[in-house]
Amino acid sequence: MQYEFRYQGITVQGKGVQGIVLASNKRKAKQLIDDFAQKRRIKINSILKRSLFLYRLRLPNGKRVKGRQYAYKKGEVSRALANMGHKNVKIEKALIDIKIKPPFASILMFVNLSSFLLKEKMSYDKILRMLADEETNLTLKESLKKIESDLKKGKEGTEVFAKHQDVFGKFPAYMLGLATKSGNMAEVYDATAKFMEREMEYKKSLRQAMLMPAFTVLAMFGAVLYYVIKVFPDTAKMFLRFGIDLPPMTAATLDISDFLAVNWWWIVLMVVIPIVVAVLWWRTPKGMIWRDKNMIKLPIIGHLIHKSSIEIFFRVFSAIYAGAENNIETLTASAEACRNKYMEIGVKEIAIPLMLKDGMSLVPALEKADVFNQSTLSRLKTGTESGNILQSAQQIATFYEKETTYKMETIIQSIQVFIGMFIAIVITLLTVVSSEVAMISPNTPGL
Repeated sequence: MQYEFRYQGITVQGKGVQGIVLASNKRKAKQLIDDFAQKRRIKINSILKRSLFLYRLRLPNGKRVKGRQYAYKKGEVSRALANMGHKNVKIEKALIDIKIKPPFASILMFVNLSSFLLKEKMSYDKILRMLADEETNLTLKESLKKIESDLKKGKEGTEVFAKHQDVFGKFPAYMLGLATKSGNMAEVYDATAKFMEREMEYKKSLRQAMLMPAFTVLAMFGAVLYYVIKVFPDTAKMFLRFGIDLPPMTAATLDISDFLAVNWWWIVLMVVIPIVVAVLWWRTPKGMIWRDKNMIKLPIIGHLIHKSSIEIFFRVFSAIYAGAENNIETLTASAEACRNKYMEIGVKEIAIPLMLKDGMSLVPALEKADVFNQSTLSRLKTGTESGNILQSAQQIATFYEKETTYKMETIIQSIQVFIGMFIAIVITLLTVVSSEVAMISPNTPGL
């Protein structure tokens, strides 16, 4: 989460300057301010963080009131309360001031309620004030109050919401800022809510299709290894101490147990190290592109991941096409929101330069990027030829939403069946080995 830092300084001409930067901590804020001051030849005198202050006061009717207010200095809170007629106020700086990102559900609720109230013709400043008063998450409450204040001062909506993208998310903040200068705010809010709902459904489906089965299989392997390394040997070696011959499967399992007991550490390293290296590399720019490029090539689920990204691309495209200042802005925002770095780079580094430098039209430029399937390009081409590209984008998004939702549910059910069969096979094998141990009988004396 980011915090506000206010700097004050003096220019070489002796003129005072003041400004605000956003940074995650004071060290980064100081670095940003020092870079700016060096370029503008400004001497910085102070850097203050906007902090939380707690106050207590007594109303004329005798009622005690507690409150909280963000400010750069204690005196600012004192003067503000004094101007409101409150005296003898006790003000303390909060010992703990940690901003926690609001839950995704809270952001989605704010967008949906705003859309509903806008359709009811309520003014936007009243909507922000009412939802801020009702909000329980302190970070979101503070952000809504700050947004209302900045918009009242005449600041541009895109700039105001951009300062709070760490709270709302990059794309929702962009869309909500765009809505402030749109002719139909409710429609833009509806499109943003739809995008966020699809984002939530996509992540849920991906967890069910890939992450949950992976965790289930790992948990099963862990339980089997514990049984083979710890539980099984304690039983089998008891028979060896009495000189009893072990049956084939029991002997083979005991050999595997002894091998794992001695070499478990390097086996774990062989599994863990590649995973850690892959995860760290996937966080790099090149790694993200490679990951997303090959993810859409995965069998069974890869084409659905690709189509989901195409759906989000055109859902965003259709949402901001009318409100954006130009097609390049629309393409850039859509590419950044589609959740696939390979597609994003293809659009931003191949398609857009071809449109700007070579004057190529939209569909041929996207075809050169080689990140969309042929059916998508064909439908988009039909839309450009008929002069209704917006309708084509909406149709592509709606079609892929229905297709991916249905097929993903089918795949998840199939994966769950296979996982159940795998668990049943493993349990059956363990039962067979255990039953063999139970049937061991000691050698008959004298034979």
